[in-house]
Amino acid sequence: MHCAVATVVCLGAAVIDRVYEVDAIPSTPQKVQARDYRERCGGIAATAAVAIARLGHAAVFWGRLGDDAGAACLLAELARHGVGTGAVRQSPGGKTPSAAVIVDAQGERMLAVFPGSGLADDPDWLPLGDLADADALLVDTRWPRGALHALRAARSRGLPSILDADLGEPQVLAALAEQAGHAIFSAQGLARLTGLGDHEAGLRAAQARTTGLVGVTLGAEGVCWLEQGELRRQPAFRITARDTTGAGDTFHGAYALAIAQGKPIAPAMRYAAAAAAIKVRRGEGWDGMPEPSMVEQLLESEKT
Repeated sequence: MHCAVATVVCLGAAVIDRVYEVDAIPSTPQKVQARDYRERCGGIAATAAVAIARLGHAAVFWGRLGDDAGAACLLAELARHGVGTGAVRQSPGGKTPSAAVIVDAQGERMLAVFPGSGLADDPDWLPLGDLADADALLVDTRWPRGALHALRAARSRGLPSILDADLGEPQVLAALAEQAGHAIFSAQGLARLTGLGDHEAGLRAAQARTTGLVGVTLGAEGVCWLEQGELRRQPAFRITARDTTGAGDTFHGAYALAIAQGKPIAPAMRYAAAAAAIKVRRGEGWDGMPEPSMVEQLLESEKT
């Protein structure tokens, strides 16, 4: 059943991104001059939540921050974009996660991520009862104990759950994928879990670890997944890239929203791919998130 307004809880990372635009990302250590610099808000789960809110639905962010200026900025920006922040734990003396993002002229990026410090690890404070009012749960790998706690609660309630399996230690990826209803990996995350470079072989190895759906995002090559043992593919939409930062997060947010609305897997993948393509084309951080009409227009223009 499709919900008029779906609600997705997004648990995990919120990050201050410090973005440097350069002509080319250097392959060896050297000094380069940046053409532009900006500070923006990011983080896997937080960005997914903003994508969901911009797409016209309800998003709630659950996560951990410090008590510094970065935390204040993130909370203000989440609120400005319509994301609920009632379940955020701020640790006194803690440092909020941040990242240095280097973006080249083609929109490709390199990141150096600081995961934060002094942040409370115990997830017992999470308001798991609120999942009764949600239509889906999305988690990332940046707070494993919190993600596992919420995934188990979602599973016991029969609530759809989506794991953004970007990076993490193999044992963390395995534990979270086992509990998730949908584990969508990055290519690096899938290789980290399985030790395999071939995407189909990696997906089949990952499938053996979970009863849920497994898939892998491949950037400009789109996304592929296993459905009833068959490898399925959704090509990426043809766009001119401005900045790929946040593309995967947007994909996962839009995919979680589509699942929350009750869409079948293939249409959900296509919807998410369209949302991510628009984000790449627009750039502009959270302000560049796609609106519903943009996604519908792109889907209509490239009907298969």
